[in-house]
Amino acid sequence: MNHENYMKLAYQEALKALDEGEVPVGAVIIKDGIILGRGYNRMEALNDATAHAEIVAIGAASSSLSTWRLNECTIYITLEPCLMCLGALLQCRIDTIVYGASDSRFGAIESRSYQPLAEQAYHRFPKIVTGIMEEECKGLIQSFFQNIRKKN
Repeated sequence: MNHENYMKLAYQEALKALDEGEVPVGAVIIKDGIILGRGYNRMEALNDATAHAEIVAIGAASSSLSTWRLNECTIYITLEPCLMCLGALLQCRIDTIVYGASDSRFGAIESRSYQPLAEQAYHRFPKIVTGIMEEECKGLIQSFFQNIRKKN
């Protein structure tokens, strides 16, 4: 499978979040072509500020591997990770972060680069791939917030 095929799986996770009234962000973690973990935003359902798609997927992948170390794994996320999620991805030693849409407000990779500080602290930084299914991922987020604004 290529990046777009895995991003489609992350997008399916984002649609689950949308169906539950959550901000539609989804993530999947892959190693050697095997899906180890999936996640989507669950903050509202769980009343948990840390229940972002990436954190949920990290937990699932860690359970699958019986370790918190996700070396040689790739995460596919529909939206650029926030600072909290970037920290978790650095901590679990993920090798590659692939995301669809940038997040000018909360994004911690492209939008606000914490890379120099993270590399200094962790002595490494994951490979970054951006823009996979960017228009679809961006459109999903934008339509979600447009609908929220219409209701209010």
